Amino acid sequence: MWLLVLLACVLIWAGGTYWYLFGKPSPFSLESVRPPGPREYDQKKRDKVIKQGFSLDKVPQNLDAIVVGSGIGGLTAAATLAKVGKRVLVLEQHDQAGGCCHTYVEKGFEFDVGLHYIGQLHENSLLRIAFDQISEGQLEFQKLNQHFDTIQIGLGDEKREYTIFTGKTEMKAHLQKQFPDDVDAIETFFKIMKVSAKKTHYLASLKLIPKWVSLFLLKSGIADLVSPIFRLSGTCATTYANTLTSNKDLQLIFSYLFYGVPPKDSSIVINALLIHHYKRGAYYPKGGASEIAFHIIRTIQKYGGNCLVRAPVTQILVNEAGAAYGVKVRRSQEEVEVHAPVVISNCGIFTTFEKLLPPQIQVKPDIQDRLNMMKHGRGSFLVFSGFDGTQEELGLESTNFWLFKNNDMDTSMEEFFALSKEEAPENIPMMFITMPSAKDPEAKIKHPGKSCMTILTMVKYEWFEEWKDTKMRKRGDEYFKYKMRFANKLFDWACTLFPKIRDKLVFQDCATPLTNMHYLGNQRGAMYSAEHNLDRFHAEAVARNRCDTPVKNLYISGQDVFSCGIAGALHGGLLCASTVLDHIVYIDLLLLKKKLKRRKAREMAQLAKKKLQ
Repeated sequence: MWLLVLLACVLIWAGGTYWYLFGKPSPFSLESVRPPGPREYDQKKRDKVIKQGFSLDKVPQNLDAIVVGSGIGGLTAAATLAKVGKRVLVLEQHDQAGGCCHTYVEKGFEFDVGLHYIGQLHENSLLRIAFDQISEGQLEFQKLNQHFDTIQIGLGDEKREYTIFTGKTEMKAHLQKQFPDDVDAIETFFKIMKVSAKKTHYLASLKLIPKWVSLFLLKSGIADLVSPIFRLSGTCATTYANTLTSNKDLQLIFSYLFYGVPPKDSSIVINALLIHHYKRGAYYPKGGASEIAFHIIRTIQKYGGNCLVRAPVTQILVNEAGAAYGVKVRRSQEEVEVHAPVVISNCGIFTTFEKLLPPQIQVKPDIQDRLNMMKHGRGSFLVFSGFDGTQEELGLESTNFWLFKNNDMDTSMEEFFALSKEEAPENIPMMFITMPSAKDPEAKIKHPGKSCMTILTMVKYEWFEEWKDTKMRKRGDEYFKYKMRFANKLFDWACTLFPKIRDKLVFQDCATPLTNMHYLGNQRGAMYSAEHNLDRFHAEAVARNRCDTPVKNLYISGQDVFSCGIAGALHGGLLCASTVLDHIVYIDLLLLKKKLKRRKAREMAQLAKKKLQ
């Protein structure tokens, strides 16, 4: 009798598990992907998609979900929900959708704001399949040169230059060639990269299974028996690099893709993942970064949803039972309510919990506990420069440049952020240079005879805080003079690499943390959202920081869910959609990946057969 009961329980559990994993409709299919259509160059037609202003008559009826913020995380979640028949409304406070994927055009120049290059977009990769599904095959990517990054360390006669190559074997071999005395250290680091890349889904799984199960597996030590990724994710990057090599240049290269956190405060897994991200190639969207929002929004619209801009959300509506049921949107001098049974916030955990929730909800202990898990990220400072001349004439290239004044990133970042407001502009320790016009093959068509450059560095919000209550483009002469001190130093440094650009400069603008707050809605101007520090990536913290929130029907998407960057935010969107749907969409993507690989194998076999005939 007891055996029958046990057998019945096992069958019920197995059936329930199968239904949970495979029993719900998939948002993804091979049939939904179609060949890319012709590029839309008509700006008026593009604006109807990415610049459609908010009005109540454009809000779809019977909404299933509202997404606050149109960054890649929010758009991914919205498109995934749309493809299972959900009617989704995306609301964006800026006058253009896309978040860090938007571009802006000024004086005939087009600048990317937050997308500089993407990796892991080779044929049949999981990320490529995800992009194909949410855009239904309409996004095209240009593969950049194998030499995709140059790192310069030091100044003047002390300057050393290293180059980073893509390639499954070439990346490691090329680095070992430049550091012949550290071949073993590089070998070990690449093993960490491999473990990080292959086992990161275990960390993501902690967010998708019940929290009590995740914590039990971690605290009992069972998780560590399954994979070393749970221990490695909480390992300090500097500490680990010190065990591999005493070469400070190489240690810096292990963490060169900076995101505002010094190596001593960052996870070795995240730093290794960032480098591994480009191992199979670096890519840039054809037509520019705004193509991403343009095509994903059209997917959302296809299934009955919409994306509306100039729609600043002032509050998330929460009923007496503590459940979210919509938002308030500021429209001119009034506020209007838009209702939906699900609200997804893609505007960061601090903005969501500290600004959008009603005051009585903000102070609740479980909300404060989630906030205490995070720290504010560093602000970003960008310089946008436009030049009269082609990339060939100016010596520009698609390769990115990472410049460091010395090889001790921990000390240089600590000292820089400890400087006073007046000292900071003359002591910038590092910067990143990208040339979007040299990456996009269609830039020559859209903007002939022109080239552009974006320079980025990290700064303290506090250096600009005194102007936080002033209006955009009306912040005064002192603000302008101060931000130009940063801009001039960065541009002068760039001119040491590209001397021809100085005389061809015809346009320049810069974005401070206050600019990023205004246009992107970033708290304290942090483009990478909450700080990606070591505490955040301890396995238990990963398990606790999930898409669902203490407020029923309110979910978090984007960079604050898992990791930073375009790919990190997209995965935040997929994790969020999985949580909302109570269905792990990654399984659907993996099944698609298997189908695509089998199809590719058949095509290759047929091609080989033809050659033999």
